[in-house]
Amino acid sequence: MKLSIIIVSYNVKFYLMQCLQSIRQSQGSHEYEIIVVDNHSRDDSVKYVKRHFPEVVLIDNMHNVGFARANNQGIACAHGDYILLLNPDTLLGEDVLASCLDFMESHPAAGGIGVKMLTANGRKAMESRRGIPTPLTSFFKMSGLCARFPRSKVFAKYYMSYLPWDTPQQIEIISGAFCMMRREVLDRAGWLDEDFFMYGEDIDLSYRLLKSGAENWYLPLSILHYKGESTKKSSFRYVHVFYQAMLIFLRKHYGHSNLFLTVPIKIAIYSKASLELMAILTKKISKSLGFFKTSRHKPVRYLFVGERGMLDSCRQLAKHKGLQADFMEVSGDLTEVAVPAIPTASSSGPQRCVVFDSNTVAYGNMLQFIESHEDKNIILGIYHSQENMIITPDEIIRYENRL
Repeated sequence: MKLSIIIVSYNVKFYLMQCLQSIRQSQGSHEYEIIVVDNHSRDDSVKYVKRHFPEVVLIDNMHNVGFARANNQGIACAHGDYILLLNPDTLLGEDVLASCLDFMESHPAAGGIGVKMLTANGRKAMESRRGIPTPLTSFFKMSGLCARFPRSKVFAKYYMSYLPWDTPQQIEIISGAFCMMRREVLDRAGWLDEDFFMYGEDIDLSYRLLKSGAENWYLPLSILHYKGESTKKSSFRYVHVFYQAMLIFLRKHYGHSNLFLTVPIKIAIYSKASLELMAILTKKISKSLGFFKTSRHKPVRYLFVGERGMLDSCRQLAKHKGLQADFMEVSGDLTEVAVPAIPTASSSGPQRCVVFDSNTVAYGNMLQFIESHEDKNIILGIYHSQENMIITPDEIIRYENRL
């Protein structure tokens, strides 16, 4: 077995479905297995995977055991020479897996690989390349110097934003959303530290890969990452878990450091967490008292691009869901036809959601399209005919009663 893909899932049934579909469409002749570890989802994820993806090895936990422990459960039953930790809210271009494996085979010093993660509006996620969060690097990040001087190799080390995006580069920290590792290096460095319930475990693991003598690499291969569909980043629990992970990493790797370095970082972490908690509390109180009203969703106008059968189904979906929509009938390579014909959305007007059919458009072409429309008020939507459903970064729109 060449590759074991481990996905930890929690209440993201349809994002997981899309992720698994993109893996199915991957190119290359390498043999792989998929292991899904479900952390006690309540949305029928387990039944859905069993029904639609019988090839998947499924671990159905009775409790939410956390991201690190669940990944270790998957690693324990994996047979691959390489291990890929993959988030369920991701989507892979068809060439990603084969290209990563080819790179690993030709670079024996490489222990881990990360890739270019895109958001649904085409922006490159800064988390795609990161440096070790030493006390000084963390201070530059939390003080704002990292953002102020993004080309500085001193101040911008946290995101390594001085590196080019379009060529392979050695990096230090690989995102846990997509982290491919050589199994022998992972065994030597040690599996995920289960003291981290969620967040921070990828930083700790990447650091240990480097300390074991391996190299970590970034490859300019595109994937889509919805960035935390399974977490609520406006919740008190998120703030607690996230900043607790930062403290665990600091204690584990820099507990012996000079107090003049560690104490300011601890103060900064506690201060930042306190400010975020206060902001969440203030927003909740203000909303409950009616001090201000918030719109839950930005206005969106949909553009459905596809063949006639897909468009007929989408017209019904749009009608019954009250969507503002336009329709473009094309055939062949839909992205090549659609790109020049799509009007640029105004930043002050409704956001344009361009919806492609997953049955007729390659995922790699979708990613290429949305990256070429970065910062044009356009987001990517994907239509899945088997569920009569649109997946966007903000919501899932499903119409079950087809005519």
